[in-house]
Amino acid sequence: MKASAVIAEDEPLLAEALRIELAALWPGLEIAAVVGDGETAVAQALTHRPDVVFLDIRMPGMSGLEAAQALAEDWPDDEGPFPLLVFVTAYDRYALQAFERAAVDYLLKPVQTARLQATVKRLQGTLAARSDMAPAKELGAVVERLRGLLGATGAVATMAADSEPLHVLQVGVGNAIHMVRIDDVAYFEAADKYVRVVTATREHLIRTSLRELVPRLDASRFWQIHRGTVVRAEAIASAEREESGRVTLKLQGRPEKLVVSRLYAHRFKAM
Repeated sequence: MKASAVIAEDEPLLAEALRIELAALWPGLEIAAVVGDGETAVAQALTHRPDVVFLDIRMPGMSGLEAAQALAEDWPDDEGPFPLLVFVTAYDRYALQAFERAAVDYLLKPVQTARLQATVKRLQGTLAARSDMAPAKELGAVVERLRGLLGATGAVATMAADSEPLHVLQVGVGNAIHMVRIDDVAYFEAADKYVRVVTATREHLIRTSLRELVPRLDASRFWQIHRGTVVRAEAIASAEREESGRVTLKLQGRPEKLVVSRLYAHRFKAM
């Protein structure tokens, strides 16, 4: 079977070993790109439209899970089938259970030939069977699996974080520290190595990542709506669903509208 793939692995020796093993087990597989970080993996996948993407979980910058999320959010609805995802991981058994529950394939490091051979057969069978499925329906199924995976792994991260949610943010402004009540925050937005803290009247920057901040927020009050945006539910005035299916949020006291990615659009349904 002919197919194409992108490999994202930040350890060059492991990436090369995976490429060689795949060449032996799946001669018809063309490796479109081998990259070492999540951002480049997303860019190459969007460029080459591969059938399969192998994603290392722990990479510098964007992790493998974040890369999968970004790919699901950015993949055009009418640009052919979404690639099959295989995560390469050294995670413990709890995280592996999350992969299994989400029906997402994974490989344990160091990758064993027998396990990779089983994965190759599974991928080939899935590619052979999916030709009759409409791209939009298939992407919807992928989003459901990723949603479950992100929720399960997010629960693992939350258990490892402080049990008491944040109530106040200590924001440095020059030589002063401003105390920003969590109840005043409208939304958080990732900004490189910082996070924008947006209230009804002001904006602040804090020196942390959204990945580190989210486990310290009360998940019942702060909803992730995009890989780079978390909104306080009480700050949402309304949610509007367009004919295309895209959901946008209007906030109380703010002029801008926030776009909800397809991974999180299920939150906004009438009661």
